[in-house]
Amino acid sequence: FGTISAERPPVVIITSNRTREVHDAVKRRCIYHWVDYPDAERELEILRRHVPQARAALSRQVVAFVQQLRTLDLYKLPGLSETIEWGRALIALDAQALDPQTLDDTLGLLLKYQDDIARVRGTQARRLLETVYATGEAPRPC
Repeated sequence: FGTISAERPPVVIITSNRTREVHDAVKRRCIYHWVDYPDAERELEILRRHVPQARAALSRQVVAFVQQLRTLDLYKLPGLSETIEWGRALIALDAQALDPQTLDDTLGLLLKYQDDIARVRGTQARRLLETVYATGEAPRPC
């Protein structure tokens, strides 16, 4: 085969979730673009596309809770994939709305580190849920 040459230099896209350090030599050759979490409206739109069978009220609760969770000082904040998987799991569990017990049972879908789960589980999760209800973004379950 010999040497293959490209007509144009290739563009390489590297993604990182910062779990491992990228070598300085690689960093010097990169252009950085930080992609932040979407705002609540955009995240709700994404969730509805990926979990269309979820009721509107449940989708609003899921997004509002995840947005609140991201304000905490956790080792790993939940990303969009966790929001989507949590929404799918709640549908599989036939949840109509977020309640403290369902939240406690499914927190491991959002948080991937035991220290984060232990920190949020129980009282902290209930406080966040009360904040979600109080904002009016998501109705309190009956």
